[in-house]
Amino acid sequence: MRHPRSSGILMHPTSLPGPFGVGDVGPQAHRFVETLAKAGQRWWQTLPLGPTGAGNSPYQSHSSFAGNPLLISPEGLVDRGWLLPSELPDPVEPTEEVDFIEAIRVKNGLISRAFSRFSPADADFHRFITQEKEWLQDYALFMAIKEVRNGSAWFQWEPELALRDPAALEDFARESAEAVRFHEFVQFVFDLQWKSLRETCRTHDVKLIGDIPIFVAHDSADVWARPDLFFLDAEGKPTFVAGVPPDYFSETGQLWGNPLYNWEAHAAEDYAWWSHRIGALLKQVDLIRIDHFRGFEAYWEVPGGAETAVNGRWVPGPGPALFTALRKHFPDLPFIAEDLGLITPPVEALRDEFDLPGMRVLQFGFANDPEADKHLPFRHVPNCVAYTGTHDNDTSLGWLTSQHVESTQSLDEIEEERRFALRFVGTDGAEFPWDLIRQAWGSVADIAVAPMQDVLCLDSQARMNVPGRGEGNWGWRMLPDRPTAAEEDRLADLTALFGRWNGTLPKTHDLHRKKPSDLPAELKPESSAEEIRGDSSTSTT
Repeated sequence: MRHPRSSGILMHPTSLPGPFGVGDVGPQAHRFVETLAKAGQRWWQTLPLGPTGAGNSPYQSHSSFAGNPLLISPEGLVDRGWLLPSELPDPVEPTEEVDFIEAIRVKNGLISRAFSRFSPADADFHRFITQEKEWLQDYALFMAIKEVRNGSAWFQWEPELALRDPAALEDFARESAEAVRFHEFVQFVFDLQWKSLRETCRTHDVKLIGDIPIFVAHDSADVWARPDLFFLDAEGKPTFVAGVPPDYFSETGQLWGNPLYNWEAHAAEDYAWWSHRIGALLKQVDLIRIDHFRGFEAYWEVPGGAETAVNGRWVPGPGPALFTALRKHFPDLPFIAEDLGLITPPVEALRDEFDLPGMRVLQFGFANDPEADKHLPFRHVPNCVAYTGTHDNDTSLGWLTSQHVESTQSLDEIEEERRFALRFVGTDGAEFPWDLIRQAWGSVADIAVAPMQDVLCLDSQARMNVPGRGEGNWGWRMLPDRPTAAEEDRLADLTALFGRWNGTLPKTHDLHRKKPSDLPAELKPESSAEEIRGDSSTSTT
């Protein structure tokens, strides 16, 4: 599936500013969409949107289908009449770091109060739980049991609940009906608020890129509800887990610990679970980045109970069979293949067989590695997404200036890469993030994306994630006064200059030759894509 020449920003909703200690999908999210539109951006890319557990990682969620309660907007609860304006807490002092413990406490209290005023007879609520019954019933029951069991993992519950004895589940559901309904309500609210945000995106012709982890968390409703689809023993413990072999980031590899799929069981159902999972996410977003795409060709299998990922082995994945099955339901295959790391010719062949755009990360292009050149702009191909960096990288400024080495490289090797990077961009590096944005936006790649931290020229303190580090990730937040008007204008100018204005190729030939502020009224940044095109056609992904 090919996309118009366009660009976008990577930022998770928790990183938005706001008065409640964590970003959410309320007013600040809607304003962010307006900011993107004014700067000519077509895409807003997020991380996975599911409810998180210990460590707050979006990639270790309790469900592949549910939304994160932390993203629910208290202002939205007021709008529905479930809270009074006077019941909202005083605004939290703006910081560049989420206090997850306090934010969860505040949000849970407000959502619980809203639930106490909610009418279970609400027709929209009943329509929602009927439409989403296939996953919602198991998820709400899973969360209700987990709460009663003080947050313990499902494989630590008593056997009749852990192994899903029908009579035991029925008894619990009846005795804890209110707790189950609460979690259905939370997902109903998330769905309402996300749909509202999507409508704002449609109004401003901004599309959403979602993110789907290839693996799911062991302590999740997904694994508890369908243990037959995973390699588990009789007690529900993984016999094999996921990871990656020793690499740039770690001499012992990365031990993720997710249970591995029993691909034969998935194939026997024509990959119906995957079709359902993809379909659920496409209700929320327009395009999906598939994390760790190479695992579909072959994945690193580590024995359950291993302490590191060193003693693993490569095992064939489902390969073309999965994507052939998915194409029956999603003919356009609206995916971005995260093809980073140890990528072999068979992985590239799988990506290209289904014409999926891969990823090119400019930071990787400066490495002293034979494979690094493909990440530099002169090696890009149109059918790819060019990134200055990702959520797993240091910020561009941090990469250039940090003295802390987190990889297997020496500081001398890092310095050699940095010298080459400055030689490549042709500057002294004073505004290195913008140097990389210019390189990405000027690339032939159909889509170019920059993390918001690069637009704001932030250093390593704003890094989102350090792979292999269990705590202290995912917490960066943008301050309320950013981006500044000057930063918005600068992004708009580069976007117009390199022909990426909201995926539009205007009839007028000189949009890219003028600053947005100098354009005629019908072509100014606040114009819709249709106005810029000069016709009333509807843009499509």
